[in-house]
Amino acid sequence: MKKKIAIVFGGKSAEHEVSMNSARNICNAIDKNKFEILYIGVSKQGSWYEFSNANVFDTYKALNDQELKEADLITLISYQEKPYIFSFKTQEKRAIDCAFPIIHGTMGEDGTLQGFFRILNLPFVGCGVLSASVGMDKEYMKRLMTESGIANSAYMILKKSVPANYHEIVKKLGSPFFIKPANAGSSVGVHKIKSAEDFDPKLKDAFQYDLKVIAEEFIDGREVECSVLGLNQSPKASLPGELIVKHEFYSYEAKYLDPNGAEIVIPAKLTDEQVKEIQNLAIKTFQSLNCDGLTRVDFFVRKDGRVFVNEINTLPGFTKISMYPKMWEASGLKYSDLITELVQLAFEKHQLDNQIKMSF
Repeated sequence: MKKKIAIVFGGKSAEHEVSMNSARNICNAIDKNKFEILYIGVSKQGSWYEFSNANVFDTYKALNDQELKEADLITLISYQEKPYIFSFKTQEKRAIDCAFPIIHGTMGEDGTLQGFFRILNLPFVGCGVLSASVGMDKEYMKRLMTESGIANSAYMILKKSVPANYHEIVKKLGSPFFIKPANAGSSVGVHKIKSAEDFDPKLKDAFQYDLKVIAEEFIDGREVECSVLGLNQSPKASLPGELIVKHEFYSYEAKYLDPNGAEIVIPAKLTDEQVKEIQNLAIKTFQSLNCDGLTRVDFFVRKDGRVFVNEINTLPGFTKISMYPKMWEASGLKYSDLITELVQLAFEKHQLDNQIKMSF
C-alpha cells in the first residue's frame, strides 16, 4: 500500500514563491509507484489548504486567502496518537503517513513547523526542532560552529533597538563587510556594505526581515557547497559544487531573477585533498548542529587554500537551479531516489524518537 506523503509548501516567509517552485519539482520527481502525494499549501496569511493535484503550481504563483475561497481549508490533527488531515468542508479526517515540508525561511525552516509535526506524532523529512532552529539563526549557528572548532567568518550582532556604528564595525570586521538578517534565507535582505553612505539604508532594509542582523567579515574566496544526507550518526556527503557568481555576490536577484546570475560547476574543480576536507567539514558541521535528514553546507575556499564554513542550510531549495539535488545527481543519486531516501530517513528517525519515548 502506498504511503501518503504530504508535500507542505508556501508559508508566511519572504521565501514563499521559492517554496512553491521547490514543491513543484519534488512533486514532479517523487516516485508515484511508491507514494501517494497530498498537496498541502500554506497561504501567506498562514491558512492551510489541500489541493487535488499539481495544477496548484500552474494556477498560483503564490497562495493568498482572498484567492482561495473555494479551496479546501484544512488543518492537521492528532487522534489517538495518529496524524490526520481534517477538512472543514467535509468534516472528515483522513490518515497521513509522512510530511515533506518544503517551506523555506521563518515558520517553516526554523523549528516551528517541525515542533508542530512532533506534537502530531507525524514523521517528517529533514532536521528536528533544535537543529532547524539553530541552523536558521545565524548567530547561534556560528557560536556552535566556533565551539566545535569549525572555521567561519568573524561577525557582530546588530539589533534594531540599539544604534549601530559603521566605523566600529569596520574596525572589527574590515571593509567591505556583509549584513544579513539573522533568520532568513535565499539571500533575502543581504547587502555588501562598502561605505558609510551604503550602511544606513541597507541596514534598514535588512531589519525589515528580522529584529536581529548579523554583520559579517567579507572573505574573498571561491563559493563551494556540499550536500549532506542521512541520520546524525551516519551521514554522507556529496561531491562539492561551485558557484561562479556573475553579480557582485550571490544575491536574491542572482539566484532567482537573473538566469545568467551564476554558473554552476558540479563537481567543483578541486584537488582530491580539498574535496575530502570539504566533505569532512560538511559532515562535522551537520553533526555538530545535531542535524538529521538533509542539509547543504556552504563554504569559502580562499586562494591560500584555507576553507571556511559560510553557513548551513537545513532545508535547501529543490528548484531547477538548486544545488542540493544537483550535487547528489553528480554523486550518482538520482533526483527521484534522493526523495525516496529522504522519506525513508523520516520514518527511521521517527521510529528512533518513538523508541526513546517508549523507554520512559
